[in-house]
Amino acid sequence: MTYLKLLLLLIHTTISSTLALLCGLLDRSHKAYFILTKIFSAPVLAISGIKVKITGKENVIPKTPYVFVSNHLSLFDIPVLQRYVPNDFSFVFKKEIARVPIFGWQMVLGPHIIIDRQNPEKAMKSIENAKKMLVNKKISVLLFPEGTRSKTIEMLPFKRGAFHLAAKVGFPIIPVTISGTKNLFQKKPLRINPGIVKLNFGKPIITDKISSRKEELELMEKVRDIIEGNYKKELAIGNS
Repeated sequence: MTYLKLLLLLIHTTISSTLALLCGLLDRSHKAYFILTKIFSAPVLAISGIKVKITGKENVIPKTPYVFVSNHLSLFDIPVLQRYVPNDFSFVFKKEIARVPIFGWQMVLGPHIIIDRQNPEKAMKSIENAKKMLVNKKISVLLFPEGTRSKTIEMLPFKRGAFHLAAKVGFPIIPVTISGTKNLFQKKPLRINPGIVKLNFGKPIITDKISSRKEELELMEKVRDIIEGNYKKELAIGNS
């Protein structure tokens, strides 16, 4: 059954990424791209046997630009977020993903922002590009401030970029907590496990009064505490 799921996911991802690639080439407003990714993320979850429970959706005002800040556990975080974040948004993604055939190419041509974690100068330029996306196009931005997926159930330390961005544009941060995706994909033995994913949208945190590095770091710790608190609560429920 796992191999059938993997085959279906491969076929689906190839087709949807190719269509997204065409959207990126032909429609620079990205309206079609956003519609397509919402539609095509649903079968990924259905094929994998993933159900999503959402809380806090009332905290997100439609068509309002936010800086969404999320923990990162699994590749399955991406289709969950694409499907259920109410507002159109751009991912800030690491440059290594751009090398993945078709999928990576459509990410580059889509409304997303590449970040080079090894080059601080280029990384800050990516933050400036994200700023333009928020201010000029009124499109939200979603970042994983851990910088990569955690290899354990523990969250990694946050990096400052997301909070520097939010302070620069003065747009609210929405803390996003994902739980339940960690064990959906298993390498040894190879398996896709069905499961329930919980997605929580926290209350917006105002950033327009932040003007110093110290305040950005305080904001970073505040948001991390919110996400980690929600995450640990869900872990405790799962183990009870």
